[in-house]
Amino acid sequence: MHCRLTVLALASVLNAGSASAQDPKPVYRCPGPPVLYTDALSAQEAKDKGCRTIEGAPITIMQAPPRARPPAAGSASAPRSGDTKVDPASQRARDTDARRILADELRAEEERLATMKAEFNNGEPERRGDERNFAKYQERVAEMRAAIQRKEADIGALRREMAKLPQ
Repeated sequence: MHCRLTVLALASVLNAGSASAQDPKPVYRCPGPPVLYTDALSAQEAKDKGCRTIEGAPITIMQAPPRARPPAAGSASAPRSGDTKVDPASQRARDTDARRILADELRAEEERLATMKAEFNNGEPERRGDERNFAKYQERVAEMRAAIQRKEADIGALRREMAKLPQ
């Protein structure tokens, strides 16, 4: 009994497979950049998107060229861990340069922040001639406040980067 069920199930699967081979899903060509060729749409979806059925037209499938594989670990062209190490004196010089660059940038940003805060005048900057409308003035004050907050965040990030560097 169990064997008959297995044979019947196998026969029904084979029949379904041969039926689908005889009655393949339609392939649609959908307009628009890029032109899309698909068989994953229902007939209604294809109609809604303005796709048309391709019947009898040969479809060419092109394979992508194989990707280049990275060299094996034991090959001569693979970098060895000893080749990538930096000499300590050179690394110290790089760290010193990085610290100097960050310190210069930090000093410049702090000066810009001081200028911005002076212009901001604790939330009451001087009104310009084109700011007769109070809403325009408030908008400029809000922009100044946001710029100061961004500058303070930038300064905090520079200080964190400097703290990461070895002394």
